[in-house]
Amino acid sequence: MLLNFWIVGTDTDVGKTCITTLLMRQLQEQGLRVTPYKPVQTGEISDQEEAYYFDTTMYEKYSLQKLTRADLNDYSFKEPASPHFAAMLEGQKIDTKRLLHHIKKLQQKYDAVICEGAGGIYVPLDIDRQITLLDVISQSQLPVVIVTRTKLGTINHTLLTMGALASRGIEVLGIVFNGDTGSELEKNNMEKILQHCLLPYAVVPQLNDIEQVVRYSLKKTSLFERLYQHDKTDL
Repeated sequence: MLLNFWIVGTDTDVGKTCITTLLMRQLQEQGLRVTPYKPVQTGEISDQEEAYYFDTTMYEKYSLQKLTRADLNDYSFKEPASPHFAAMLEGQKIDTKRLLHHIKKLQQKYDAVICEGAGGIYVPLDIDRQITLLDVISQSQLPVVIVTRTKLGTINHTLLTMGALASRGIEVLGIVFNGDTGSELEKNNMEKILQHCLLPYAVVPQLNDIEQVVRYSLKKTSLFERLYQHDKTDL
């Protein structure tokens, strides 16, 4: 079975990690061997006991299967900033060939690989060569699931993201509208987006905490049906 795709956001802090973790769990429940993969993460968190990174910690905390830490990430930088800048502060450069090689290796090892982007799709990864996340997604030849907000501004951000992906010939498997509070404005925003691009989708409501989000069921949504169907077409 092969089910490999990117989770990309229309912006930073739209909930990509929560949705990646949620989809990881629900695909694991289908009997698939699944790993998430965050090529680059930034923003080390320190508390009294330890220092950690939110993204990979979420994966390990909520996975229903034992995850291999080396499979989860290639670059981690302390500064909560764009990857290219966080890397520069530590005197490093992100090798995109290394990221692509890692993705290929994971595809050979797992039934499903969920690659989580950093920020939006135009986030730069390399100052010198001006390589963006979009370049890596394109070169990986994997489809994407878009995570977007439901509130004011989401129509513009979502359609711009879709346009950029379409310009590179990147397949969009569906959309997750994250953080819905049920307002008429949000309902209309989602309707307008789907009028422009009729795609499978899921709506995740605004919930009280992260644990509720990662345990929320998407199994009756058109998005989850599309992902699972996509898996079966690769058999």
